Amino acid sequence: MIEFSIWDYLNEDFWNNFVRAGLFLVISIPVILYLRKILRRSVTHRYGPHYGMLSAKVFYYVLMGVVLMAFLTELGFSLGPLLGAAGIVGVALGFASQTSVSNVISGLFLIAEKPFEVGDVITVNDLTGVVLSIDTLSIKIRTFDNRFVRIPNEMIIKQVVVNITRFPIRRIDISVGIAYKEDVERVRKILFEIAAEHKLALQEPSPMVNISSFANSSVELFLRVWVAKDDFLVVSDELYLAIKQRFDREGIEIPFPHVSLYAGESTRPFPVSVVEKDPSR
Repeated sequence: MIEFSIWDYLNEDFWNNFVRAGLFLVISIPVILYLRKILRRSVTHRYGPHYGMLSAKVFYYVLMGVVLMAFLTELGFSLGPLLGAAGIVGVALGFASQTSVSNVISGLFLIAEKPFEVGDVITVNDLTGVVLSIDTLSIKIRTFDNRFVRIPNEMIIKQVVVNITRFPIRRIDISVGIAYKEDVERVRKILFEIAAEHKLALQEPSPMVNISSFANSSVELFLRVWVAKDDFLVVSDELYLAIKQRFDREGIEIPFPHVSLYAGESTRPFPVSVVEKDPSR
């Protein structure tokens, strides 16, 4: 009968190998982290933050896999059976995780097509936020009310994605309703003056004022002003305020919705009478 004891393996050679493997691990991990930081900074400076983050992750996972295999080899483990078992497990996981595979393929399309980068502001369905990372399985965004949102890459490929900050300038469209009694040309001139006086509003492309429609209670105008993308919210808010203040000074009416009832000439008017209330009641 063959007796087996784990203490047969915990001899002096094992502890020597364990110490060497531990030292290798302790030295390798800080070096990998330092090299990853340098690689990410270099690639980001040359190609952009998206490629810097991706290259750093690939570098980290590949080298950590190599370090782990070297650690196990130093301890005396045979990697042949482990690699074979890993291959079988990988095939099983591949069939079981078709959604993940689809997300990985979609992530590769996103990387190749590059519709947005880290730091861009995008809108997906009803979500708008800043792109924090673009990974192999999903993208992460931070909304403007400071919520963290993870969106699978497969969904990004299938949905309409609006990149709000892709181009350096954006157009502000402000709808202004005025009463029908107002002089439209005078109002147009005032709106042009408001756009010209704002120091952050671009004069090239030039501002535009268009009549959009004749609504039930007002004539609808559109003031269209181009601004740098970083100034969009500030300029939009200040233009609304400037329009309200200028219209108040000029006596221009911004009407509220109302309905007028007209019976027509051939229709008898509604009988209306004033009845004095009896004080005795």
